Amino acid sequence: MGNTRVNFRLPSDLVEKADVAAEITHTNRTEIIKEALQHYFEEIEDDERFQEAVVELYLDDQIEFGLLQTFIGRQDAEAIRASKTLLEQGEELADDLAEL
Repeated sequence: MGNTRVNFRLPSDLVEKADVAAEITHTNRTEIIKEALQHYFEEIEDDERFQEAVVELYLDDQIEFGLLQTFIGRQDAEAIRASKTLLEQGEELADDLAEL
């Protein structure tokens, strides 16, 4: 997994807190923010509504399979991909039958 540089704005009080935490823990602001995001994702990934929303994004072709897999796990993602394939094949069959 590579790193991507991002540029975003944060409230100054959050930046100050991150800087203090970085100084105390002998790390840097980026590590503090990265750990905070990782903790956030660990909490939200267990939420059923969040998982359902991620699956919907995949089914609507808004996210790729690899990203789906990172959120819901390989086994569940494979099952969703198989279901999506079956649904797409069913839609194609229905379209073909409608043309007859």
